[in-house]
Amino acid sequence: MREILIVGGGYAGFYTAWGLEKSLSADEARVTIVDPRPYMTYQPFLPEVMAGSVEARHAAVSMRRHLRSTRIIAGTVSEIRHADRSLTVQPVGGAAYELRYDTLVVTAGAVTRTFPIPGLAEHATGMKHVEEAVAIRDRLLTAFDQAASLPPGPQRRRLLTVTFVGGGFSGVEGFGELLSLATAMLTSYPELTFDDLSFHLVEARDRILPEVTDKPGAWVVRSLAHRGAHVHLNTQLVSAEDGHVVLSTGEEFDSALIVWAAGNASNPVTHRHTDLPVDERGLLVVRADLRVGTDALPVPDVWAAGDDAAVPDLASPVAGAHTVPNAQHAVRQGKLLAKNITADLRGGKTRPYRHSSLGVVATLGLGRGIFQYRGIVIKGFPAWLMHRGYHLLAVPSWERKIRVLAVWLTAALFGRDLVSLASVQHPRDAFVVSTDARP
Repeated sequence: MREILIVGGGYAGFYTAWGLEKSLSADEARVTIVDPRPYMTYQPFLPEVMAGSVEARHAAVSMRRHLRSTRIIAGTVSEIRHADRSLTVQPVGGAAYELRYDTLVVTAGAVTRTFPIPGLAEHATGMKHVEEAVAIRDRLLTAFDQAASLPPGPQRRRLLTVTFVGGGFSGVEGFGELLSLATAMLTSYPELTFDDLSFHLVEARDRILPEVTDKPGAWVVRSLAHRGAHVHLNTQLVSAEDGHVVLSTGEEFDSALIVWAAGNASNPVTHRHTDLPVDERGLLVVRADLRVGTDALPVPDVWAAGDDAAVPDLASPVAGAHTVPNAQHAVRQGKLLAKNITADLRGGKTRPYRHSSLGVVATLGLGRGIFQYRGIVIKGFPAWLMHRGYHLLAVPSWERKIRVLAVWLTAALFGRDLVSLASVQHPRDAFVVSTDARP
């Protein structure tokens, strides 16, 4: 039986395995996914998880529930050696071991790109995973509870100061949703006023949302400023030591919550720990049919898609262009991967990947959004409805769609749940304290 090994269970990996389960019979191949998390994170929902509009578990699609015949290995691939068709797996617990394969699919996904900024590693939180989104939400809710018990002053101001670094889609969506949540929470905290809030969005370029054109991007900046936010363009984070933010413009302030959303970097396994061909960015060189290699030098039995693959963009008028690393492409590439691998195993013909963008849509907070498709721009509430509608249809499985819709309908009737469970990040603290207090 042929062994098909998939590195990474993100969009591309999950949809590849899902498609292979449907197209291959049990005696044709065995499919294995290696990923440290036993679920696929639906990342477009992370901003709403932050804001309490989507339950955390509903943004995570269980691989064991939906991939019934796929073997799931909880671990990280630390090295790929295609010369002998093997790779090294570092499990969550235990010693590393070797796995062999006949067909390899690399969909490892990108990692958060960071820089050696003082204090960043100690005080910032990323927003790539569900756990991070939950932690950000709980920290903001806890900060409100703490600030409400303090008199006006620097300590209260620090607790209610939020800093996002990165003006791409994930940063702007998370910033807008958290700003919306904080503003709404003021009605439940009569001790606090709108002037106590201080939200900062820091972007190194001269504009935010590079996926949209200049005018819609400028409108988003004006919209955020109208809501009381501070948008710092052409600005870099210089230091975050002890939660004290220093910007390249010279501005300084204390911030209890710092969120890093300044882009992605290629996965270390593809960048530095493989004998497969990579480009100068550390991305796998991929043909149009998603096979690793070039038309002149294809690599046999290796396929790749998603954030770590330099997939040619056949729909672009620009020669040599590659598809952008977003969910639209990763999902569709994963579906095509399953079809092409099946066709290749059966001696059939593979198809090139070609997909024109459906446009871009972003949430900017409850009831606010922006959508652009070529020259068509929709703003405000209609765009927000489009955002929710699109992602409700896009999230995998009817089970997840129904769960998410139920939460949205409940919130429409009763509002968002504002309970902080920050202590769940340290579940033994209360037990240890009570044990130490015993005579």
